[in-house]
Amino acid sequence: MSGFLARAARMFIIFYELVKFEHTIFALPFAYIGVFIAAGGWPSGRILLWVTVAMAAARTAAMALNRVIDRHLDARNPRTRHRLLPRGVVSPRAGWALAAAATLVFVVAAAQLNALALKLLPLALMILTVYPYTKRFSWLSHFVLGSALACAPVGGWVAVTGELPWQSLLLAAVVILWVAGFDVIYALQDIDFDRREGLHSIPARLGVAGGLRVARWLHLFTVVVLFATWWLLNFGTVFLAGVLFVAGLLLYEHSLVKADNLERLNLAFFVVNGAVSILLFAFVLADVLLKVA
Repeated sequence: MSGFLARAARMFIIFYELVKFEHTIFALPFAYIGVFIAAGGWPSGRILLWVTVAMAAARTAAMALNRVIDRHLDARNPRTRHRLLPRGVVSPRAGWALAAAATLVFVVAAAQLNALALKLLPLALMILTVYPYTKRFSWLSHFVLGSALACAPVGGWVAVTGELPWQSLLLAAVVILWVAGFDVIYALQDIDFDRREGLHSIPARLGVAGGLRVARWLHLFTVVVLFATWWLLNFGTVFLAGVLFVAGLLLYEHSLVKADNLERLNLAFFVVNGAVSILLFAFVLADVLLKVA
């Protein structure tokens, strides 16, 4: 029994590393933002549970697909050749199986929510599946990734109301712009590889300085849409404070990465953007709960 548990624990650790489950931090808070805004307060425990399961499953399926589809590119890229599939620690068959299992859980979770959530699920799955291929033919891949994560707030809203109102699309626009901006920054480290392999990205097309300019504009528009969300959805001063805080974090992110110095790129990408999603959710939650107090 102890040997079985040890093997199970090892497999869990391996698959956890494969899908980088901690990166769920980028999308899950936005799903909760959609849930709490749509509910106008605390949602039911059932909705919170199934939204969490759906998000974790979708994220796992997306990352497993990404790793399997890109395994040959990852093996040739000095930055990614240490990943589990290129090293042979995980087989492609196991990666496909994980993606299929996570997709099944995603379907079950959507079915527990409402009919519209289930109807929209094929669209979400299509975006998750298409994303890994887009870099092969279009520099718009950054926006496809943003669209994949934008399913989080929209899905959260749909989970509560069973409807798809225009307000949820404001949150989707915020996520698309924010994610595209930080993905452009992340792609800076692969410029040479992308150009050599004929892959498409904004930095590969415009260079480091050009990529940073685009990322700044995308994050400026992120803040603009957040202000529009605050205004159009009639939020209070706490939400406004959150918008200002996010603006400050994005400004700090761009201060970390310079065209001639990318040493702090990982700090800008992982730490700052993780803080953006968590803190924005905290401010939204506080604003929503203060309204119903």
